[in-house]
Amino acid sequence: MASESKQVEKLDRVVIRFAGDSGDGMQLTGDRFTQETAAFGNDLSTLPNFPAEIRAPQGTLPGVSSFQVHFADHDILTPGDRPDVLVAMNPAALAANVDALRPGGIVIVDSHDFTKRNLAKAGYEVSPLDDDTLADFQVHPLDLTGMTVEAVAEFGLGRKDAARSKNMFALGLVSWMYGRPTDSTLAYLETKFAGKPAIRDANVAAFKAGWFFGETTEAFAVSYEIAPAPMETGRYRNITGNTALAYGIVAAGERSGLPVFLGAYPITPASDILHELSKHKAFGVTTFQAEDEIAGIGAALGASFGGALGVTTTSGPGISLKSETIGLAVMLELPLVIVDVQRGGPSTGLPTKTEQSDLLQAMFGRNGEAPLPVIAPQSPADCFDAALEAARIAVTYRTPVMLLSDGYLANGSEPWNIPAVESLPRIEPAFATPPAEGEEFLPYARDPETHAPSWAPPGVAGLEHRVGGIEKADGTGNISYDPANHDRMVRNRAAKVARVADSIPDLVVDDPSGEARVLVLGWGSTYGPIGAGVRSARAQGIDVAHAHLRHVNPFPRNLGAVLRAYEHVIVPEMNLGQLALLLRAEFLVDVKGYDKVTGMPFGSEELAEVIAQAAKSIDTHRLENDR
Repeated sequence: MASESKQVEKLDRVVIRFAGDSGDGMQLTGDRFTQETAAFGNDLSTLPNFPAEIRAPQGTLPGVSSFQVHFADHDILTPGDRPDVLVAMNPAALAANVDALRPGGIVIVDSHDFTKRNLAKAGYEVSPLDDDTLADFQVHPLDLTGMTVEAVAEFGLGRKDAARSKNMFALGLVSWMYGRPTDSTLAYLETKFAGKPAIRDANVAAFKAGWFFGETTEAFAVSYEIAPAPMETGRYRNITGNTALAYGIVAAGERSGLPVFLGAYPITPASDILHELSKHKAFGVTTFQAEDEIAGIGAALGASFGGALGVTTTSGPGISLKSETIGLAVMLELPLVIVDVQRGGPSTGLPTKTEQSDLLQAMFGRNGEAPLPVIAPQSPADCFDAALEAARIAVTYRTPVMLLSDGYLANGSEPWNIPAVESLPRIEPAFATPPAEGEEFLPYARDPETHAPSWAPPGVAGLEHRVGGIEKADGTGNISYDPANHDRMVRNRAAKVARVADSIPDLVVDDPSGEARVLVLGWGSTYGPIGAGVRSARAQGIDVAHAHLRHVNPFPRNLGAVLRAYEHVIVPEMNLGQLALLLRAEFLVDVKGYDKVTGMPFGSEELAEVIAQAAKSIDTHRLENDR
């Protein structure tokens, strides 16, 4: 479908938010618009946001679900601070999201449900469509429900079923407004509802009706064009963090030659990794949906003992339950990848919201001295590389590794340049070999380079040895209660984790002018907001440096020197300063935390202001000293 008759305005970027009741299909609508945008070639970033309840009361603020997509003709890092366009399917969706809209932004609202009862549910005494509440915006009240019901009347659906296609009408309208390709959505609808012809035809008709409404109505005199973004040559697809992480685990199995075993219990927002990996039996992946978190990690550790790449996935509450078995993995010195897709806590907390508050749990949440490497991806697509890196460290150093993703990365999406499998690094399991005749096998003899013991799966003659949670004698692995041996083994395990730093790159600092006095240091999913905030600050003439940690334990070897090279170090975190605490303890540098635990990611504009204030404080301090 194409439009030729109306004025077309060129834009370099736009942020659109679809919002409605949790039964209105906003996640599907946003996902389809995102897929259209990816096919067009724009750079993009998304932010799904939905309630934790399976079905909150219809038409209420707690039941509002939204999906935000930011797309542009250039490289972008975040899903956008504030939408330029809000599509609201009912009064509650409008009330919950209108304050985030930029002044002058476009509001497309389904006026059908603006009844007295629904307005009251959303907290309105008077309809905002009838007063000056929305005076700062370009408002288009449309009876989307009514037009949808009319468009699908020929398919014989009841009114309730017919009205459910209104999200496709809205998608068609917005797809016309921004010149999105429609073939992928039409093909998707044909496939998804192939077994329900009336539903299929109604959704297709509603989508096309929305497109043609935009093309023919006088309400929208302008459509918009955002050109494709220049990108490195390659084959791209749109990918979420959880899917990328699952693919990274599959790739780790392929590059190591190891069968992959996932032991997991479903938990938001990590469950999609289990769902995705269950599709890949052809790549030697076995998935086990356990009865609880403890069984999941126990099975995964057993698989590692048997010579497989053991993986377990969960969120913060599950890490608490898995902690004893993680300690056992530390004692046994076996490879194990532990994925924590962090969410708001403590306890059940905010299951569908994001947070970075499990860092200290990852570092110290076990009894005894039980160190393990901790790494964190920085974007949805980077979850692929982070999973590969976690597997490399686990296999090479015979250790459990914690990978800290979060809900923002897990559900968000961006374009991913699909790598060639042969370009990915090899992971060498280097299993133990039986000793020469007359020699004793020493399961805890250590590699001089990695300080890791051998990996000796059961069933190989000559490699028999003891396993268990009681302290091992150095070398032989026999049970030992000797105090000196315990001290030595504790230090051996710590030294092995410290050796990981030998195989990771130095921290790279983005400081183009070389004159920056302020450094912004982040980890994990804060990369996008920090990067966008740094760009904004530089556009204001502020010299600021940016660095981002993937390896949180052990730290890169040059981190201390980097921290001491700047007068002011800001560490934004979605917690109450956990990385800042570790940095102060390790390097005795007075880093300044900027903390937020709202369940939502940072905005780039707020971080640009934090950077500006830091630069100003340095100038003020120098002026005072000069006096």
